[in-house]
Parts: sequence; structure tokens; C-alpha cells
Amino acid sequence: MTCSTSTPPSAPGDVDTDSNGHNGFLTPAQGAAVAVRLATLGHDGPTGGFFSADGPLPW
Repeated sequence: MTCSTSTPPSAPGDVDTDSNGHNGFLTPAQGAAVAVRLATLGHDGPTGGFFSADGPLPW
């Protein structure tokens, strides 16, 4: 069985975590929401882009 993923890269934003001294303005749940949304897209979802909570980002 072969597994693959086509989840596009995402930028969760400034998340309040230990690694940034809790200086972020988003909760970990808010930061994870972007990755979860992209990971659960159907096979016909967007690819080849970089995404934030607001949608596609230029690169």
C-alpha cells in the first residue's frame, strides 16, 4: 500500500507557543486550523501554493 499526501504548505501565523516565549496572538488551536483545513481537502483541492488562514499567499 502506498500513501501520499498533497497537502499544500501553510503559514499558521504568529501562534502563542513556548518557542516564542508566548508572544503570539493566535492560540495553538487557531494556528492548527489552517493545517487541518488543508489536510482534509478533497483530491481536487488546491495544490502548488502557499496558504494562510486568509487563503492563498503570493510567493
